[in-house]
Amino acid sequence: MAPSGDLMGAAEDLADQFLRLTKRYLPHLAHLCLISTFLEDGIRMWFQWNEQRDYINMSWGSGIILATLFVLINMSGQLVGCILVLARKFVPYACFGLFGIIFMQTVAYSILWDLKFLMRNLALGGGLLLLLAESRSEGKSMFAGVPTVDDISPRQYMQLGGRLLLVLMFMTLLHFELSAFTIFQDIFGMALIILVAIGFKTKLAALTLVIWLFVINLVQNAFWNIPTYRPLHDFLKYDFFQTMSVIGGLLLVVALGPGGVSMDEHKKKW
Repeated sequence: MAPSGDLMGAAEDLADQFLRLTKRYLPHLAHLCLISTFLEDGIRMWFQWNEQRDYINMSWGSGIILATLFVLINMSGQLVGCILVLARKFVPYACFGLFGIIFMQTVAYSILWDLKFLMRNLALGGGLLLLLAESRSEGKSMFAGVPTVDDISPRQYMQLGGRLLLVLMFMTLLHFELSAFTIFQDIFGMALIILVAIGFKTKLAALTLVIWLFVINLVQNAFWNIPTYRPLHDFLKYDFFQTMSVIGGLLLVVALGPGGVSMDEHKKKW
């Protein structure tokens, strides 16, 4: 047991050293990763305006005017929300706007009936919850007057909800194949995401998961190797940026910590 304990201690020391060196830049990187899927989608809508409008019109029979209005709200909502998050201005309102975009896309593109895409959208919402928790200062609260339990604030419940929703992203990456590497990949990743969800060794687990997901993303979603005229290019590009957004959420977990509703926090009281 001693060697494993020493190894865990060394890994935690390394993670703490990394955090000390990057604490000024990590939140900015987390924000950029988190909003990357919204930014990419908003820019894509700008360049594929007619295709998006025609798709909504044909899918819903809404007419050109309503379809154009939908695309305009979708595009501008995402781009404005991203700008506000990166500028760190009116971040709560930007988060609520992006929540609305997720809901609109879930309904308009029938994501509600596709379990994989629904889970990924919920995980994206988890990242936004973490961003909302970060933006909520202790002094000026959007939730002033909301009762707390055992000194646990709404911000800490947001952190818990964000961590739990991020689990859904990893669930979509499980393969359930019988090859040795795939089994190891599933078990290793599942162990890490469970640690993040319950808030145990949270920063180390989240940082390891960031590295793990980043490598998987580069290998499995290399859309730049696929010609742009092939549908697979857009599919992999969508997966790539959604995974980057979840990585951004995990980086916020690393930067903020697990919050009050976690095993790490309760260990301090033991």
